Amino acid sequence: TEYHLGLLKAKLAKYRAQLLEPSKSAAGKGEGFDVMKSGDARVALIGFPSVGKSTFLSLMTSTASEAASYEFTTLTCIPGVIEYKGANIQLLDLPGIIEGAAQGKGRGRQVIAVARTSDVVIMMLDATKGEVQRALLEKELESVGIRLNKVKPNIYFKPKKGGGISFNSMVTLTQCSEKLVQLILHEYKIFNAEVLFREDCTPDEFIDVIVGNRVYMPCLYVYNKVDQISMEEVDRLARKPHSVVISCGMKLNLDYLLEMLWEYLALTCIYTKKRGQRPDFSDAIIVRKGASVEHVCHRIHRTLASQFKYALVWGTSTKYSPQRVGLSHLMEHEDVIQVVKK
Repeated sequence: TEYHLGLLKAKLAKYRAQLLEPSKSAAGKGEGFDVMKSGDARVALIGFPSVGKSTFLSLMTSTASEAASYEFTTLTCIPGVIEYKGANIQLLDLPGIIEGAAQGKGRGRQVIAVARTSDVVIMMLDATKGEVQRALLEKELESVGIRLNKVKPNIYFKPKKGGGISFNSMVTLTQCSEKLVQLILHEYKIFNAEVLFREDCTPDEFIDVIVGNRVYMPCLYVYNKVDQISMEEVDRLARKPHSVVISCGMKLNLDYLLEMLWEYLALTCIYTKKRGQRPDFSDAIIVRKGASVEHVCHRIHRTLASQFKYALVWGTSTKYSPQRVGLSHLMEHEDVIQVVKK
């Protein structure tokens, strides 16, 4: 029945988490794997061995990553930088993932840990191998709590000191019920909590909310080696959602991939302007989408926000240009800002 399945899902999620926690034995300090974050955004390349991750890195950046015709040529994380529209995007070339990576096969744990810290994942797939690789990789990432191209479920969940489980929903629930929610919470030994469903969610999504260490990140599926398959097949792959077809060997479609990557990173460029002078379009401040004037002030100098009086903004985010705005005003792409201090 539905309830039994829900309970089993909760138990599975719980035991899986216990499996993934490594034993607490003190191992010798190995070679460091993660690279320091630099630039405005971070993109990780994930895929099976020998699908062209290193070739892609060498093509896109000035860093040369070793590529050869045997698997696991890349053994550690190799960083490179793409300069695009004035932003520095850090591209990480990671070793190939094999089946069972989440359990630690082939250093898969460290690889996936680095991928968790990035802003966007580029999943490199071999177009000649078809859909098999994609399903396997998604399964590996799912099991360590990375959710690709999903939004966080809109569930309000707060553990309490007492008072039992108070359950509410704003929409009619088709996949969960109050009883099932209680059973799942009991499985996690939570007996007092406040739960509010703001959208119709599955039991799996509810478990994600309880556990709470899930990362939701955008992912681009990049099919490499399209020069080896038929035109119809290329067309079919290119029409899938979140997919781009490229060929590193023949350098096809790489510029379109960069455009898509920029879209998925959701970065905005903000230009600054001094009083009585032209805006400085050579040096942009790169912030995330939905950043306010306060964020921009922090990027210029961390003491600026405390001395902030008002700002003048030119661009698409204002009703008229220039508009006087406060700290909470949201900036849009290619706005020009002039900050006035007290």
